[in-house]
Amino acid sequence: MTLSKEGFRSITGMTGPLVFVSGISDAGYGELVTIESPEGRRLGQVLQIDKDITTVQVFDGTMGLDTGNCTVWLERDVVRMPLGNGLIGRVMNGRGESLDGEALSFVEDILPVTGMPINPYMRESPNAYIETGISTIDMMNTLVRGQKLPVFSGAGLPANRMAAQIVRQATIPGRETSFLVVFAAMGITRREAQFFMDIFNETGAVNNGVFFVNLASDSAVERLLTPRMALTAAEYFAFVKGYDVLVILTDMLHYCESLREIGAAREEVPGRRGYPGYMYSDLSEIYERAGCVRGSVGSVTQIPIITMPDDDMTHPVVDLSGYITEGQIVLDRGIHDRVGYPPVNVLPSLSRLMNKGIGRKRTFESHRALADQLYASYAKAKELEKLRLIVGDDGLTDTEKDYLRFGDAFERKFVNQGDTRRSLAESERISWECFRELPRKELYRLPEHYISRFWRSEGTRS
Repeated sequence: MTLSKEGFRSITGMTGPLVFVSGISDAGYGELVTIESPEGRRLGQVLQIDKDITTVQVFDGTMGLDTGNCTVWLERDVVRMPLGNGLIGRVMNGRGESLDGEALSFVEDILPVTGMPINPYMRESPNAYIETGISTIDMMNTLVRGQKLPVFSGAGLPANRMAAQIVRQATIPGRETSFLVVFAAMGITRREAQFFMDIFNETGAVNNGVFFVNLASDSAVERLLTPRMALTAAEYFAFVKGYDVLVILTDMLHYCESLREIGAAREEVPGRRGYPGYMYSDLSEIYERAGCVRGSVGSVTQIPIITMPDDDMTHPVVDLSGYITEGQIVLDRGIHDRVGYPPVNVLPSLSRLMNKGIGRKRTFESHRALADQLYASYAKAKELEKLRLIVGDDGLTDTEKDYLRFGDAFERKFVNQGDTRRSLAESERISWECFRELPRKELYRLPEHYISRFWRSEGTRS
């Protein structure tokens, strides 16, 4: 990299991943810098300009640097990502550098990681669904092209396993050849990284995606770059190459903890639980890079995965993510212990854009009604479980006992599907297997012609 003509040696201090330099009068926010020392060169970027002091965050941290023998060079550029078809099938670190050490081939453009801001007027309403192969999502919380739908998971629950399953299974019916996955892992352990790579290599998913891996041992500054690198690649393939891109970001809690670490190093006034007050706007910059653009056949869809400390949905990271995004998929510890995998609790889960991607000519005509009936019946079954603890089985009516059997069948057959991929038609068939436990009169949310068709074919109870 060519260095600028002017270098600065007036480093006043270092804290964590930050270097404080005085005397720079013309630096730009986000500008790329090179820090030269006897040990070599390190890259960083301008984080803050406060009167005479410029704060630089160093990608590789400041360990081993000495304020007396370092020179800071302004590069007059921002962090950029090399892009092209050669990215497909590659695994990179959080800075967009290939982990196998080989240079990226077929580079067609180099774009800033700040992204391509979408003009709100040019945003197009989502109108197609993405089939993940998971019944609790496809049937009851449908993911729609251009949506941002987070997964909220408790510590120790199989969120990573679910992320890997979505990577290898997800597709848009009718546009399979134009579908691409961009996967970004932040702050994961080497064991977790090996788990993902083994799964992707075994299933061949690595050949249809772009992968970014930031390890827990990597710097906090690099962790803040990782989702921006991934989304820059996603935007390029979506809006330049015409792909429908699904971006999976795991784990956004680690990302926000890096925000908190850097905020503490800057001695900022902390907000809720020590997180910086600007965390909402920072997360918005990431989540709002999903969407469909008028005139473009491609799209960017996001599934951020967020760990809930102590299973607390009011935690700031979870809470703010819920405000910005369009629903949530909630993994439940009780279902995980009692039922199996994937432990999705459909009752607090929600997809706010579901209706835009389902129905006639998209999924099937009675999709909304079937989802509503499953919700209503399962919710009643869970209420009756609490009642049974009080009055016992003898205090329940025959219909109430039917609901309890439905709830059990719903969890065993519908929720607990394991690692197998289910088509939407298969999820619909299993839904009616569960409805066999209920009298026909209890299916009051379904249209009569739809009930009659499955009543005869499935042999459901009268």
